[in-house]
Amino acid sequence: MKKRFLWLFAFLSITCILLYSLYSDADSSPSVRIKDIARIQGIHDQPIYGYGLIVGLNGTGDSSGAAFTIQSVVNMMQRFGIDVPQSRLSIKNVAAVMVTAELPFFAKVGGRIDVLVSSIGDAKSIVGGTLIITPLALPDGKLCMLAQGAVSVGGFSASTGSGENNVQKNHPTVGRVPNGGLIQYVPPANYAEGDNLLVVLNDPDFTTAARMVSAINNVFQGIARAIDATSVSVTVSESARSDLVTFISQLENLMLVPDSIAEIVIDERTGTIVVGKDVKISPVAISHGNLNIQIKTTEEASQPPALSSGETVVTKKEEMNVQEENMKMKIVPGGATIDEVVQALNLIGVSPRDMIIILQAINKAGALHAKLVTI
Repeated sequence: MKKRFLWLFAFLSITCILLYSLYSDADSSPSVRIKDIARIQGIHDQPIYGYGLIVGLNGTGDSSGAAFTIQSVVNMMQRFGIDVPQSRLSIKNVAAVMVTAELPFFAKVGGRIDVLVSSIGDAKSIVGGTLIITPLALPDGKLCMLAQGAVSVGGFSASTGSGENNVQKNHPTVGRVPNGGLIQYVPPANYAEGDNLLVVLNDPDFTTAARMVSAINNVFQGIARAIDATSVSVTVSESARSDLVTFISQLENLMLVPDSIAEIVIDERTGTIVVGKDVKISPVAISHGNLNIQIKTTEEASQPPALSSGETVVTKKEEMNVQEENMKMKIVPGGATIDEVVQALNLIGVSPRDMIIILQAINKAGALHAKLVTI
């Protein structure tokens, strides 16, 4: 009786492991939250920008050829009641910069955020400088922020007086002012259109939109419908409108499995190949060989006969060597999963750069069932 129980327990354990393995293989795609693949329409950051001056540089600022920097310094001094002729002004300790930032959607007046400063003149470095107060505005001209503070630069530049020797680390003409932006105005928030919220996918896809509708309606009965491959409309009930924050929190944490098209992404500059999970190939026969051409030039001295009036002449001798690999045709079996595709491609045994050419040829032959994207 005890042996029979142990045998039955072992049988059930093996069965459970096999069923779990089959289930895992059948659905290997991970579930993700709605907030990770979509956003609520109307909730986004606002780009703001302004023109400013960085002062206090150690002779690494703009040169006298930067007329806009000179004019900006003159205008600033005039606001303080100081009239300085442009011809008497030296600006080597000043640099003109563009100041940019992203205004958070839910930012509040009085809050602080980082701002980015980028040189627009011919300054060599903005290390050690201070951004003087600069207004930042929306593209429509509405003032949103005032920026000021010490500039933090993750690099440096040093050179000798003659300029012949130079040492530079990273990019010393771009920096950041931590918490340098003081928020003065925030555009009104408007993301709930009446009784509806619009959930927008980051990557449009009909299948993913349909799965999102199912995930929402399984929890909140019948409130979601897909408008197109990008947008899902969600009806907000009267009780949810009284606590919209909690409702959106529950909505964006729902889980689903996003779908994607089969793609192979190729970067020819670095030889990088990324194969998507749904890529499939049909059986093909491939023969790929390399043609190597090497040209070698050597210099030889031609001496004139003894006691003659001739001169020694240097001549060049060129040798050419051509080698062609004798590669046999190989059968590449088809693949229905990403593992099978990778194993089939590895059978060819070539470098990544040769693989790029082979993939393009397989695609041209119609045996690659995926979108080939070159970046």
